[in-house]
Amino acid sequence: MANDLIINVTPYEIRAALIENGVITELFSERDRKKGFVGNIYKGRVLRVLPGMQAAFVDIGQDRAAFLYVSDIYREEWKDYELFLNDEDEDKAYPQKPFEQGNESDSENGLFHYMFSNKEIPQEMHIEDLLKEGQEILVQVTKDPLGTKGPRVTMHTSLPGRHLVYMPTVNHVGVSRRIIEEKERDRLKNIIEDIKPPNSGFIVRTVSKGKWEKDLQADMDYLINLWEDIKIREEHADAPTLLHMDLNLTLRLIRDIFTPEIDRLVIDSRDEYERVLTFVETFLPKLRNQVFLYEKDEPIFDAYHVEVQIGEALRRKVWLKSGGYIVIDEAEALTAIDVNTGKFVGQRNLEDTILKTNLEAVKEIVYQLRLRNIGGIIIIDFIDMEKKDNRDNVYNALVEELKNDRAQSNILAISDLGLVEMTRKRTRESILQTLCEPCPYCDGKGHVKSSQTMCYEIFRQIQRECHGLKGQKIVLNLHPDIASLIYSQEHDSLERLEKECGKTIIIKTRYDFHIEQYEITSY
Repeated sequence: MANDLIINVTPYEIRAALIENGVITELFSERDRKKGFVGNIYKGRVLRVLPGMQAAFVDIGQDRAAFLYVSDIYREEWKDYELFLNDEDEDKAYPQKPFEQGNESDSENGLFHYMFSNKEIPQEMHIEDLLKEGQEILVQVTKDPLGTKGPRVTMHTSLPGRHLVYMPTVNHVGVSRRIIEEKERDRLKNIIEDIKPPNSGFIVRTVSKGKWEKDLQADMDYLINLWEDIKIREEHADAPTLLHMDLNLTLRLIRDIFTPEIDRLVIDSRDEYERVLTFVETFLPKLRNQVFLYEKDEPIFDAYHVEVQIGEALRRKVWLKSGGYIVIDEAEALTAIDVNTGKFVGQRNLEDTILKTNLEAVKEIVYQLRLRNIGGIIIIDFIDMEKKDNRDNVYNALVEELKNDRAQSNILAISDLGLVEMTRKRTRESILQTLCEPCPYCDGKGHVKSSQTMCYEIFRQIQRECHGLKGQKIVLNLHPDIASLIYSQEHDSLERLEKECGKTIIIKTRYDFHIEQYEITSY
């Protein structure tokens, strides 16, 4: 089946859906009033240096200060040394710890080990020795604000192009891990090493597979000129100020994921369609015939059944075909996913039923992670399996399924309790965080007190206050559901309370009250 990239454009929002083999695998959204910052480059000013956290707050001109770790600091004198990166994944277009050397780094106490010119040189790097309050620095956003946290920034700038990622602060050449043929990796690496300027870094992206020097040279020249323009603007700008804004969602998607594997790019705005054509004809002329304008009356997301998928992506419970289900709970620090057999009873024995449910859940979990763009720490609670071989089968299936995910992930083996701990790279908010906000009724708790609980809470409050209230009548204003419960089930309790207080209690219903809201007065 065809792989399509569907883009819906309105004056206030751009939405996109990646459809692979007829299934929507990723959703993207960018609103005009809430554009992401990832990839933007700023001239910022250091607000506070925090030695205890080995980090600093940087003013970049946004509502919240940006957060800069010591491992993301760059000094010009470091550029003369060759830096050996252990991460050559093209998705790390905005590296967070480019100096970190696998097991050789220790972020506690600001101690880091670097590898310069094939020699490991430990250097004790304390942020208070590298940055001062009021200092102006060039930073790039690597993570958008999430929840109460401000954006994450780095001083190691990365500029992604179509074929290459340019890293002006390092001396390194890498090739995307997704290019697995060693001969092709060596060929591409040799081309870049021959044509790149001294003391500059590049990562060859997956789309460069099979490309020749002229294609890579054109991309390299564009990125180098872009960086030089940014540096010129930095010299004449006052902090805090925006120096470079990344492309809008449409053009970013075309740059990053519109490849020959995408059969069609369909867009419903003629103005945006013309801009896309100009971009494609300039950078991707061979894909020109894969761009289409959608002109039907039916909304494009309805025609491709995307709206229904968005609604399903917001549900907490997801049913499996067998009758089992998974429950997804997103918290600020982590996401918990619980697997249950539900209606599925199996045919042979319990262990086989559990194994089949867990294996089915693996595919659905990875699909939901991509669809909902869930990142950060993820805990998966599979149904307990007695046999180690079964636990290994589920773990291996999860590892294999994650290979189709563009986002980088790290996964630990299933514990004896059936838990899997994993992380998935997160640079933007999930679909739930983008499209929703905490419920104003339950205040984000997900639950409200029951009518019975509220009834008894009100009775106890009347007992506390009744003798201090003037007058012989107590007026109780409350939600209609609580009033109905008192009249139908707690009438005897109300009479006993009146005798205890020596006063008459008058109940008034208030339809504008929250179910947990009440008011006690007297006259």
